[in-house]
Amino acid sequence: QVQLVESGGGLVQPGGSLRLSCATSGFTFSTYTMRWYRQAPGKERELVASMPSTGGIINYVDSVKGRFTISRDNAKNTVYLQMNSLKPEDTAVYYCNAFGYSLGVVRNYWGQGTQVTVSS
Repeated sequence: QVQLVESGGGLVQPGGSLRLSCATSGFTFSTYTMRWYRQAPGKERELVASMPSTGGIINYVDSVKGRFTISRDNAKNTVYLQMNSLKPEDTAVYYCNAFGYSLGVVRNYWGQGTQVTVSS
């Protein structure tokens, strides 16, 4: 059974930091591209950061470049999102996503989301 479980969200003041974690199981983590998305109220879900399985280019949405860092630990089947210098506009539900292939079929898995609120 595939599971993606996010944690680390919460309430933080502007300028603060949070580290999100996404612990996974049930698929071959090391072969999947891992992504963080977010969705603010009334807005579409937005790709925040993407990290390929091995090597490759790490991508960020322009609004978080220089503030957020995606990383992964293949030994722990976990992906992280370090968020620094947080702004009120970063407020959203953050979702972990795993994208890859298994038995020739595209697989696209989602976590349940974790709320991040940036407010004074």
